[in-house]
Amino acid sequence: MQPLRSYVSGSWHTPDDEGVPLHDAVTGEEIARVSATGVDRAAALDHGRRVGGPALRELTFHQRAALLKQLGLHLREHRDELYALSAKTGATLGDSKFDVDGGMGVLLGYASKAKRELPNDTVYVDGPVEPLSRGGTFVGQHIATPLRGVAVQINAFNFPVWGPLEKFAPAFIAGVPSLVKPASQTAYLTARLVELIVESGILPEGSIQFLAGGAGDLLDHVTPQDLVSFTGSASTAQQLRAHPAVVRHAVRFNAEADSLNLSVLGPDATAGTPEFDLFVQQLVTEMTVKAGQKCTAIRRAFVPAGRVDEVAEAVGARLAKVTVGNPASESVRMGALASLEQREEVRRSLKALLAAGSIVFGDPERVEVVDADAERGAFISPVLLKGDADRAEPHEVEAFGPVSTLMAYESTDHLIDLAARGQGSLAGSVVTADPAFAREVVLGAAPWHGRLLVLDSTNAKESTGHGSPLPALVHGGPGRAGGGEEMGGMRGVLHHMQRTAVQGSPNVLGAVTGRWVTGADRGADSTHPFRKSLAELRIGDTVTAGPRQVSLADVEHFAEFTGDTFYAHMDEEAAAANPFFGGRVAHGYLIVSFAAGLFVSPEPGPVLANYGLENLRFLTPVFPGDELTVTLTAKQITPRIDQEYGEVRWDAVVTKQDDTAVATYDVLTLVAKEQP
Repeated sequence: MQPLRSYVSGSWHTPDDEGVPLHDAVTGEEIARVSATGVDRAAALDHGRRVGGPALRELTFHQRAALLKQLGLHLREHRDELYALSAKTGATLGDSKFDVDGGMGVLLGYASKAKRELPNDTVYVDGPVEPLSRGGTFVGQHIATPLRGVAVQINAFNFPVWGPLEKFAPAFIAGVPSLVKPASQTAYLTARLVELIVESGILPEGSIQFLAGGAGDLLDHVTPQDLVSFTGSASTAQQLRAHPAVVRHAVRFNAEADSLNLSVLGPDATAGTPEFDLFVQQLVTEMTVKAGQKCTAIRRAFVPAGRVDEVAEAVGARLAKVTVGNPASESVRMGALASLEQREEVRRSLKALLAAGSIVFGDPERVEVVDADAERGAFISPVLLKGDADRAEPHEVEAFGPVSTLMAYESTDHLIDLAARGQGSLAGSVVTADPAFAREVVLGAAPWHGRLLVLDSTNAKESTGHGSPLPALVHGGPGRAGGGEEMGGMRGVLHHMQRTAVQGSPNVLGAVTGRWVTGADRGADSTHPFRKSLAELRIGDTVTAGPRQVSLADVEHFAEFTGDTFYAHMDEEAAAANPFFGGRVAHGYLIVSFAAGLFVSPEPGPVLANYGLENLRFLTPVFPGDELTVTLTAKQITPRIDQEYGEVRWDAVVTKQDDTAVATYDVLTLVAKEQP
């Protein structure tokens, strides 16, 4: 049988040895072989740096987002093929969708967020301009630029599609190429995924490479510009983190490791309440989806003292309805573990857990299966334990399969202490209808958790569940869980970029960031900037208009017209007593309205719409008799790559007759790319 191929240095590499056999988790049949013999790992990393990195850095964030979306839609067309391969890992169709569709959802999620939250540019501006001098000629700005290396991604066996894609998406948006090395047990599924990506021709060459087989000397060749992301056991994470090259070059290292995740039943959630049923249902789901082989699965289930037996009975009744067997059978709800070796590992871990408790449902040595051989396939029964919460084993031993331990807590303080004994988890959930209890537990457990779900009857229908990482939210956790973060929206992207503080004049900062900075030169063109298309408009183009006097009649008319008769505008005596004003003042929104009337160019033209204001601040009161002048400057220009228009952010400053600034804000407009 032909070993899996690696995709490195721009071509497919076939090992010249037989490789290690990989087996169908359901039938035990050999389905592939894996080997990395002959792969030049140093050359692969060099290819990513020389070819993939420059190609990605030529693209803007929005262009990368468009490619990521295109790739996600392309992969969706091949879901059925990936589902079929996924079944060989022991996954049911529901498990496969969790993995396959979840991975594609990450691609589409990051594409959407990048388009909304990042500029159509190659530079990310991080935070506001920092004034560094009294006169404003010396300023600072933080920017983020892509690292010039490769994101080395070492993945676990349990999510062979979603795992690689959750790491690949933020790296790609950041402009950093990836080298994917999956766990061997399920590498055949990741191999087909990468084949589909490469065959599509959507991504620039070098964006993604694939190593089938052992990592070998891969980490010997990392540089200070490379990154390493790992998902797997805490012991392996520790070894990789301590690799001499990783330590020597201070390589960014992100780990997602073992995690004894918890779920808590609130004291209010008694039998018969919706929350009690939700807790039981969620626990069974987390035990049986992917046969419990999820890094976020519930391992520790805490319930109020005195309710362990009734919860055990309810969970056991649901588990008894779970059919185990061949995922191809419609009646099967839980498939096999990924391999026979994994089954033996779960059994070994169970023996350690039994030192602190007893089995209340299931038999790890025997299970009835549907349409399969229980011994040839890696099948195991769901196992529910009742444990002593004050023993160490439930907080230290993870059985990476359909196993969970029920334990009692005496008080909220006791519960928070028990939560901390897990030494860091990816995810936890609190099932309660009591917000005060939820707050206490969340704040107490948060330092030990990357994500916490509070589940009740009001959000249950729309909740994505305890164990479903989302692109917009952090996936990772402290301590035992690895100490890293994956995804988390733009946090995941910025992990692959270098933050640099740039100091200089406003003109220099504007040139670096592509944004106009206060104090920089303004355009001298006499053409009103609202008469310019996006193709004609330039950063720094400015219009100054005014003055316009604000009269007492204006203030009273605006109050009557809008209904805003706040005393500071209408009652002289009360306004005089106000420590901020000392007399009647103009409405802030009257100032903004007058400013718009001053700077607008009313005739039809390339400006299509005003879609909002941001960062509005009123700085100084405006009194009847004051005269207003507004200066509007093109601050940032963002063409939309899939539309005939783009966005322009304008810096607006309103001053009065003594040049005092009375209001500052950003005006947002949509402007046509070409003249209508």
